Amino acid sequence: MIQVTEEKEAYRSHFADLKRAKERAEPAWLHSLRETAMTSFEKLGFPTVHDEEWRFTNVAPIAKRTFKTAAAVSPKFPLKKIQPWILGQWKSHRLVFVNGVFSAELSALESLPSGVILGSLSQALNTHAGLVEPHLASQTSFEKDSFSALNTAFLHDGAFIYIPRGVVLEKPIHILYLTATDAQESPVSHPRSLIIAESSSQVQILESYAGFGNGVYFTNAVAEVVAGENARVEYYKFQRESLEAFHISSFQAQLSRDANVSNFSISLGAALARNNVNVVLNGEGAEATLNGFYLVNGSQHVDNHTCIDHAKPHCSSFELYKGILDGKARAVFSGRIIVRQDAQKTDSKQTNKNLILSEEALVNTNPQLEIYADDVKCTHGATIGQLDADSIFYLRSRGIDYDSARHLLTYAFASELNNRINIEPLRAELESILFTRLAEGRKIKG
Repeated sequence: MIQVTEEKEAYRSHFADLKRAKERAEPAWLHSLRETAMTSFEKLGFPTVHDEEWRFTNVAPIAKRTFKTAAAVSPKFPLKKIQPWILGQWKSHRLVFVNGVFSAELSALESLPSGVILGSLSQALNTHAGLVEPHLASQTSFEKDSFSALNTAFLHDGAFIYIPRGVVLEKPIHILYLTATDAQESPVSHPRSLIIAESSSQVQILESYAGFGNGVYFTNAVAEVVAGENARVEYYKFQRESLEAFHISSFQAQLSRDANVSNFSISLGAALARNNVNVVLNGEGAEATLNGFYLVNGSQHVDNHTCIDHAKPHCSSFELYKGILDGKARAVFSGRIIVRQDAQKTDSKQTNKNLILSEEALVNTNPQLEIYADDVKCTHGATIGQLDADSIFYLRSRGIDYDSARHLLTYAFASELNNRINIEPLRAELESILFTRLAEGRKIKG
């Protein structure tokens, strides 16, 4: 109890400093939002393994460490230094944040269609408050989620994307969050992405996370998507943080009538990663697609929690998560589908598949269906297994050596999801990573 009290007091002290720094520059509604979120965090505290939603993921290493606000140690970088993370010469609109702070020098925002707003959330709070206020934190239940509460209380910067009615954005948007650290610093950043797609608009977004340097750091991210009628939002999250990092993220989406939102979560990095994906189908005819891929080794731990809430009739959702584990890695998948009483004619399918490459790796998977309507079509399933011995034998009988056969089958397991990526440079990058880690008889390296 003493330790828990000290943790809360440390964050309350940092929050008081932030409040004094911000109180003259921010609107009253944002001060109230921060205070409410901080109160929620103090009430909730950090989750423990005694909480049902966290029983397989221990966040004590985060709770017990003192982190420094990343913005206070934000460095300057030349454009060439971030080349490994911007997918070569990919033609995209680009927003870059270093230690949670927007970098205009590293970003590329030219040639935006009329009415499209793309930039820093901290700036949008002043220049487009009428758009931000109704939606910021409207999708995020920080009353029940301590990490979302922390993000909201310490909200400093992030991406703001507004696509007007009927606008189809031809070029994708790349949001890049970079953390720079060293052995002496343990920075924390709370990036926030707010994406508003008005009716009949279309946008494709890649949000990626990476780290520079050595040392422990903590990324606590929240992304909110508001999709209007018949809007199309394609969202990819590419997490390849440092192997010393902690990464907690929450994706929240609200879909109106006939809207279509897809979320593709890729987890490769971090010592401990938790991805929460929550989608509410709040209009008839809405459709959601959730895909996820995780590749972990050593002592890495990745936890994917998803929830698809069918609140209206005639909606559909499709979910496929796949994971590959080696070494002593751990993975958790908890997928929940809720079909409300009025959500008749729901069509929903959920699948989780895991491939274990070592005797010490472990997966806990828990697909769930909660159905309160009687005219629905819903399925779910999960598998955990090793490479098929018959398939290996078949390949070896045709002159392929054991290691090559093993890695060929592992690559084939992953390629099903990789082929679903519609951003070609991202698909090529993930394919290269898979090839590098799985080829030539080498084990997966985190």
